[in-house]
Amino acid sequence: MYKKLSIVLIISLLCLSPIAAEDWDSFAGDLNHTAYRDDNSNFITNLWTFNMEDSIHSSPAIYKDYVFVVSSQGILKAINMETGEKEWDLDLGVQTNSSPIVHNNRLYIGCEDGLKAININNHKIIWEYDCDNVASTPFYYDDIIYFGSDDGHLYGLNTDGKVEFNKKLDGELKSSPIVVDDSIFIGSTNGKIYSIGTDKKKNWDFTTGDEILSTPSYINDSVVFGSNDGNFYSLNVSDGNLNWKVELNNTIISSPTVDSHDNSIYIGSDDGTLTCLDDRDGTVKWTFDTGDKVESTAALKGNLVAFGSDNGVFYVLNKYTGVEEFTYNPGTILFNSKISSSPVINGNSLFFGDDAGYLYSLNIDKNEVPSSTQMYYSIAVLIIVIIVAIFVIRKFKGRN
Repeated sequence: MYKKLSIVLIISLLCLSPIAAEDWDSFAGDLNHTAYRDDNSNFITNLWTFNMEDSIHSSPAIYKDYVFVVSSQGILKAINMETGEKEWDLDLGVQTNSSPIVHNNRLYIGCEDGLKAININNHKIIWEYDCDNVASTPFYYDDIIYFGSDDGHLYGLNTDGKVEFNKKLDGELKSSPIVVDDSIFIGSTNGKIYSIGTDKKKNWDFTTGDEILSTPSYINDSVVFGSNDGNFYSLNVSDGNLNWKVELNNTIISSPTVDSHDNSIYIGSDDGTLTCLDDRDGTVKWTFDTGDKVESTAALKGNLVAFGSDNGVFYVLNKYTGVEEFTYNPGTILFNSKISSSPVINGNSLFFGDDAGYLYSLNIDKNEVPSSTQMYYSIAVLIIVIIVAIFVIRKFKGRN
């Protein structure tokens, strides 16, 4: 009898595990911002491009066989990861730059007029919580959705949309929160990062020299984040004391991605670089220069780190050396659009958006990319230039 009960229990746990693993509970999917999910789908990676018809600033979310992405004008779309075709869409009715999260068939997203909860099955808004602009991406923890608002409040709502947590802080909370062991960490435009207990008591705050828009990450009992003062910080989570800081020469809007197995932190900066730091003392392991702002938060898969740049190029590097593995320029130089949206990865499939309003599906393992949507425009411009050049040359020769 006990043997039968044990078998039933094991089967039940095996059945429950994939469901829990599918949730996308935070910005970039987890505390480390790796933005990676193991491929548990029944399809191979395909290359495609999808036109969102407006700029994409937020990061997509992965759930089951779909990638969820919202345009800056507030049009939410569910796209089949295999085919690149739209399954359904929903007009949120207001602009948004927050990234969606997904938990148990519900999608939560911040907008200019507050937070919205959407039922993925019937594609309808379940409830809305009205407050000032929510650029902060929510964080799902212990059945509470935590997020910051431009009104300076750190909110926590239950799954019915009722307020369970409300803490007034200073400045605007555009940074996204993370929650570690019942402590919430969030940055503010007043230059401070706060540690607030889920019991609403303030643990500590730490002051930097400028706004904090970067979302903190967690590694080895430390909270790490960038500031617009150009410095990258590592603080002790228990007391907020400074472990170390590194100057990265310019504003840091990108959020850190951490690899605790390799003691590495990857962070972009407005000086145009992606930098790999040692989380133990801040030593720079390597730096890769793109020549333009790196606002995109990097994604990790195996020995690869992937991110976009405002120069319109998407990069995949070796995470240990910083050596370029391959690049993708969908704008073909002439029609470049900045890539501030952060990538996400499902198995071998990598997805990212750009300011031109396109979502792209790449095969990160085989270095395969879709054909550029702007290639035909570039060819047309080149043909026009050649025709004009021939006309000018002939006209000049005719005069002689």
